[in-house]
Amino acid sequence: MTDLNFDDLETALTALGQLLQDRNLDYQIVAIGGGGLLLIGLMIRTTKDLDLVALIDKGEFISAKPLPSPLLQAIEDVAIAFNMSKDWINIGPSDLLTLGLPHGFKNRMSTVRYGGLTIHLAGRFDQICFKLYATVDQGPTSKHYADLKYLKPDKNELEEAKKWCITHDPSEGFFTELEAVVNELSG
Repeated sequence: MTDLNFDDLETALTALGQLLQDRNLDYQIVAIGGGGLLLIGLMIRTTKDLDLVALIDKGEFISAKPLPSPLLQAIEDVAIAFNMSKDWINIGPSDLLTLGLPHGFKNRMSTVRYGGLTIHLAGRFDQICFKLYATVDQGPTSKHYADLKYLKPDKNELEEAKKWCITHDPSEGFFTELEAVVNELSG
């Protein structure tokens, strides 16, 4: 299995949560990206993975890099069982935690529990921020741009997301591209 639809992702997460519970483990993860959009019902497309921006430990966001070895082992066990990529849980976006999440992120999360796994999902506005940032980084032909258009952000949401994006890359080139994307989507 290469691409995951909603049902595939739900099945894998259910299995992961059950496996963690069977092993007397309990983890809280914070998800963004296409997988997160699928899980909160804001997107209907396939995804290669579930992007993690953080783990939660004792109520605090902590880096998902590296994943705790028992969690990583359980993820790999599920990947083997369902013939999935071992990277179906992606910690690449966890660098965003270091750079700073959008203000109010924690209050906009929704939560889903799968046995020993609790997933906190980024809200729509936060996904707009992340998708705008990724669109500027990867261009108008990227899945991020398609996702951003699908979310139909209004002008105010785009302006607020733009302010967040600038805190992550203040370079003139990034700002020029960012302005172009925001203007195109606002028009």
